[in-house]
Amino acid sequence: MLASLLLFLALGVVAGILAGLLGVGGGLVLVAALAWLLPSLGIPAEAAMHAALASSLASIVLTAAASARAHAKRGSVLWPTVAWMVPGLLLGGWLGSAVAVEIDGDVLRYLVAGYCLLAAAQLLLGAPRAGVAGEVPAPRGALMSAAGVGIGAVSAVVGIGGGSMTVPLLVWRGIAPVRAVGTSSACGVAIGLASALGYALHAPTGALPQHALGYVYLPAAIGVAMASVLAAPYGTRLAHRLDGQTLKRVFAGFLVTVAASLLLGG
Repeated sequence: MLASLLLFLALGVVAGILAGLLGVGGGLVLVAALAWLLPSLGIPAEAAMHAALASSLASIVLTAAASARAHAKRGSVLWPTVAWMVPGLLLGGWLGSAVAVEIDGDVLRYLVAGYCLLAAAQLLLGAPRAGVAGEVPAPRGALMSAAGVGIGAVSAVVGIGGGSMTVPLLVWRGIAPVRAVGTSSACGVAIGLASALGYALHAPTGALPQHALGYVYLPAAIGVAMASVLAAPYGTRLAHRLDGQTLKRVFAGFLVTVAASLLLGG
């Protein structure tokens, strides 16, 4: 168990640094790594993908909360927008996890691989985010809640905190990127909570052999969360020292590799 915990801590460091570097992608890398690692720790192969998704989402709760707290101290969280999106995010995360537990693990693997390729394309083809002149009111209203349902559902199925969807949405609405990232972090807490709870409660009885709540494998969720919270600030500092476009290209290539590993690992 000690060796496994050390592996999860190391994985959390990698995921935290990647999340700090680009704000997205840590969850995707985490899901792929756990899908490979968990069967060697006694998790049934047919449940490994579900456990990887659930454990990733559970770890995101703490990671996103730490990130949101740091952004809130700098005034970068638009709380009115969070308030409008959270009901939809909670509903979407719950429904997405309910659907995911009924999907075959191999199909989930393909869905996550496909999302990795989409995220890579977004990094490679997305235009640089321009600065916003003046203050733009925080987006509010039923449309933001509806968007939250979709973001929460997709995030639950692919095991992420939703930043790769929430940030572009807010930037499109005219929000400065730094505030979009901060607001997305706060939204990620709701996604992680609802989705992880859904994977815990919707899972069949005895889904995992031990040390689990439904599909949430606790040693992985706790170990990754502890390390990623500590590592994310280092990734953020590193991001300020390196060329952003180069990082995007490198990480896009890495996501393509992750997608290939998932497809070939099936």
